[in-house]
Amino acid sequence: MKTLSNARLAALALCIALSGAVTPAFAADAFEVTSPGTPDGGTIDSSHAASANSCGGGNQSPAVQWRNVPSGTRSFAVTLFDPDGAKGIGVIHWVLYGIPASMNSMAHGASAPTGSVSGINRTGQPGYYGPCPPIGDVPHHYVLQVYALDLAPDALPPNLNHDAFLAAVTSHVLAASSTVLRYGR
Repeated sequence: MKTLSNARLAALALCIALSGAVTPAFAADAFEVTSPGTPDGGTIDSSHAASANSCGGGNQSPAVQWRNVPSGTRSFAVTLFDPDGAKGIGVIHWVLYGIPASMNSMAHGASAPTGSVSGINRTGQPGYYGPCPPIGDVPHHYVLQVYALDLAPDALPPNLNHDAFLAAVTSHVLAASSTVLRYGR
């Protein structure tokens, strides 16, 4: 078997690249999630924090928008997870699914979209429950994730917790993307 020298391999790779046989992937076409007004890794204000247990917040969900939706998307889901919470075990603050495919954003503090379904948060109740990290902790990271699903908006039952939601959508995720928000007190 004849082997190619490094120089010949480099020349071959260059010829393939120049011929257009290899097309680079552009991140601009990827499914992308942002939280308007807060850059990835940015700090959110107390309006998003829980209003109970002296957390001092307004319990308003963060704004979220997404773009470059994959073909075949029939619904979306949004989760907010604090991997730093519960001493590193993590805390689920929001599970929302059945969001119509016609949507591409939700405003700061918006109610759940018509037809969507609220899953169970850390309190055992449906809906959004804002951050409330211990006073003096390093600001926690909150992963705001959006899933593009091939499921009809009414495909999943109400009141799924995060684990049940993930199990139900495992083979139905067309794309997912996230942004990280931070909060401390």
